[in-house]
Amino acid sequence: MKNYIKNIEKIINIKFTNKELLLKSFVHKSFDKKINNEKLEFLGDRVIGLIISKKLLNLYPNESEGIIDKKFARLVNKKTCAEVFRNLNLKRYIRTGNSFKTLRSSDEKILSDTCEALIGSIYSDQGFQIAEKFVLRIWNVYIKDSNVIVLDPKTKLQEFALKKFKKLPIYKTLEKSGPNHNPFFKVSVQIQNSKKIQGEGSSKKIAQQNAASNLIKNLKIKFYELGR
Repeated sequence: MKNYIKNIEKIINIKFTNKELLLKSFVHKSFDKKINNEKLEFLGDRVIGLIISKKLLNLYPNESEGIIDKKFARLVNKKTCAEVFRNLNLKRYIRTGNSFKTLRSSDEKILSDTCEALIGSIYSDQGFQIAEKFVLRIWNVYIKDSNVIVLDPKTKLQEFALKKFKKLPIYKTLEKSGPNHNPFFKVSVQIQNSKKIQGEGSSKKIAQQNAASNLIKNLKIKFYELGR
């Protein structure tokens, strides 16, 4: 267990005073229903929100609240948090129950939650300044890209369908399986004159985004076709 903690500390470049906090941040509720990272995740979510909000207000003092809110939403959503966590190469340290022994690529909620829990543990053990420094370091590339507004696949497809056919895409849930703590969704999406294309994910929202992305690729919709 000592090597386990030391390896994580080496990767994140932070030495914990309370090693149990760091250990707990990697414990999923499927591994231990009583001692897990849920409360640290709750705290970390708020810490990340404060740090990113503060940074965006400093970076874009002349932008409207609405634009900053869109940038903020892109930076703190589950997908970005999961990507940030993947970049740290810490996935192998997550402790899960039998149903999670092999994490699927669609299990971004677990990765995102662990990322938030880790930051919650850093804040609890080291204070705000260290947590802020860590978040800004691992979010650096995403913050740099925040000056560009990028539409998510579902919004892109919706804009294309409304512009071309004046009708919204139609999404249908085809499958919902797995336990409550590890659900699996499969959905289809279709616009006028298109095939039904499927997408999968650990939530209906993620599955819909993946389906929309797959349909955009299938139809070879170009960004300029959206009038941008």
